[in-house]
Amino acid sequence: MTQVARPAPRRLDAFELPSEPGNERLALARVAETVQGLGLSDARLEKLKTAVAEATMNAIEHGNGNRAEIPVEVEVTQQGDEIVVAISDQGGEAHPSDSSDSDAEEPDLLKKLDGAQSPRGWGLFLIRNMVDAMDITTNGQRHTIWLTVRTGGAAHGEHV
Repeated sequence: MTQVARPAPRRLDAFELPSEPGNERLALARVAETVQGLGLSDARLEKLKTAVAEATMNAIEHGNGNRAEIPVEVEVTQQGDEIVVAISDQGGEAHPSDSSDSDAEEPDLLKKLDGAQSPRGWGLFLIRNMVDAMDITTNGQRHTIWLTVRTGGAAHGEHV
């Protein structure tokens, strides 16, 4: 059986931002600039920007507790037709966004309006529906959300 070798990931950019509200806009702008020209449609780029902003806000607020001295780390890599954005904080094992497993309750607008669910909790749901894949890892205190988008085609029913 022959296997096709995947190209090694190529680092496109890596940077840190202070954990201050509003810095998600800096992250989305820099990621957008980094992936410009890599084959994402305008609609897919907007979805990626939304996912990056949401994930960065979660890292700032939940992971690092809005403590400016603890940076959020962002790395953008490309492997074949996949662009991967990794956003890391120091939230560790107690990170609230780890509820991304199958036991987590899906946000329900009617329940939220009725007060049966917290008005919060849309972040991971939104992120998951903006990208082709979302993974979360925790290694000691380091908590990372991995956002993957493919450049070569449509995702989530989008027509190109």
